[in-house]
Amino acid sequence: MAGRTYEYAVECLNTLQSNAATLEASRASGGRLVKTAIPETIEYLERIGYNQTDLNSLNVIHVTGTKGKGSTCAFTDSIIRHVKPERKVGLFTSPHLVAVRERIRINGVPLPEEDFAKFFFEVWDRLEQNDIRANPETLSKPMYFRFITLVAFHAFLSLKVDATILEVGVGGEYDCTNIVPHPVVTGVSALGIDHTAVLGKTLKEIAWQKSGIYKRGVPALTVSQPEDGLEVLRRRATEKKASEFIVVSPTPGLSEVKLGLPGSHQYQNADLAINLARIFLHRKAGVEPDSTLSTVYVEALQNAKWPGRCQTVPDPRHPQSTWFLDGAHTAESLSCCVQWFVSPDAALRRHESTTRPTRILVFNCTSGRSGDAFLGSMLVKGKEQLKQYGSAEDIDSFFDHVIFCANVTYADGGFKGDLTTRAIAESDLAQLKTQNELASAWKSLVPSFPEGHVHVLPSIEHAVNLVREQEVLGKVDVLVTGSLHLVGGTIEVAQLADVAL
Repeated sequence: MAGRTYEYAVECLNTLQSNAATLEASRASGGRLVKTAIPETIEYLERIGYNQTDLNSLNVIHVTGTKGKGSTCAFTDSIIRHVKPERKVGLFTSPHLVAVRERIRINGVPLPEEDFAKFFFEVWDRLEQNDIRANPETLSKPMYFRFITLVAFHAFLSLKVDATILEVGVGGEYDCTNIVPHPVVTGVSALGIDHTAVLGKTLKEIAWQKSGIYKRGVPALTVSQPEDGLEVLRRRATEKKASEFIVVSPTPGLSEVKLGLPGSHQYQNADLAINLARIFLHRKAGVEPDSTLSTVYVEALQNAKWPGRCQTVPDPRHPQSTWFLDGAHTAESLSCCVQWFVSPDAALRRHESTTRPTRILVFNCTSGRSGDAFLGSMLVKGKEQLKQYGSAEDIDSFFDHVIFCANVTYADGGFKGDLTTRAIAESDLAQLKTQNELASAWKSLVPSFPEGHVHVLPSIEHAVNLVREQEVLGKVDVLVTGSLHLVGGTIEVAQLADVAL
């Protein structure tokens, strides 16, 4: 293959995406297909020249959870880099916002395009050159997420990182990141009903899945959980012979720190990150854990960044607009999003003018999830927030426009290469089925809302253009939520990357 550029690497990677039919078949299997992830990933790892035990040299901090696992990873990464700036720290997260290389970071910086392409094609070539498979039914190359996980492992091993913060993709027990035999420490962030809800999972079943990352002889941490979930985590830590099971407590002095990631829910994620980092630094760097927050920890927490999560972005090219970006896509995370947005830190902030900005909600969610329930819970939470802050506003008229748009990047129907998705059924996309259902739900939930201000649009570019039209009338506040792909596409189309990423 000639011209092995980053763009071509992304093009090749996109051929490994599961389409809508494949995803539906996986759901219909009741999760049976997921259980092949571990043995298949181990086989792929061996085909590119590594053994499982090689991964132990990455010094892994493994993190899962329903919400907050990405933020926990971001805090942990920041702490380790601040305490040990001379060390090389790898960070693997998903999904990306604008560029797939964001998923693999070294010392907080996404792999440069040329490095990503180099590691990508080295993995690609090794799989093609060594195509002997134990199970003939196993695909020659793994699907998208498993492949990018292999690229991350290969990059981190090649670059000889001193620490790796590894975020689970989905679940834990059968997630392809869960092939590291002996991580340094493992942690579970807040539990709740997430993507697995489509399989009818209970909280206990979700806790069982997440606790699959616990390992023999490795500290097993969790934040405070609902008792049903906590009971499962505790039992599983014992069954897996974890060296200790720790339910992290609030860190003294943390509540006085202004975190780099906004939102009151982030303090729990920061608590988990502090404990993960302390154990890691004690075991791997001989740093005795402090009983109080040191100055360097405070600086690390203040400087932590995690784009697209409760993020306020003043538009550098259109000063009339302020973008509020949050990729919340579960009921719990959307509640946290509204708690942040309907507050004095965001939409209820003081304004120079007596006229508040025009408020626009841009929303989308994955087909198959309950958009009706999501929107309803957002309105209920918004009403609670307005009452809490003594606002005379009515949540039914809090937004002036609502936009339900597909995650298609451009108005011509095309995707930015890194944002291409095959997970949406073509019929759904052509008819905007999900978006029309969301619009109907909104009209039912808020019957007084002006019908002409409820918009169903085929692309993110259409949504951004509508925002630009409103800028002519004055200041505009735009909340973009419901999907990280939607947030990433908005950053791309609205040209916010320079300030948002």
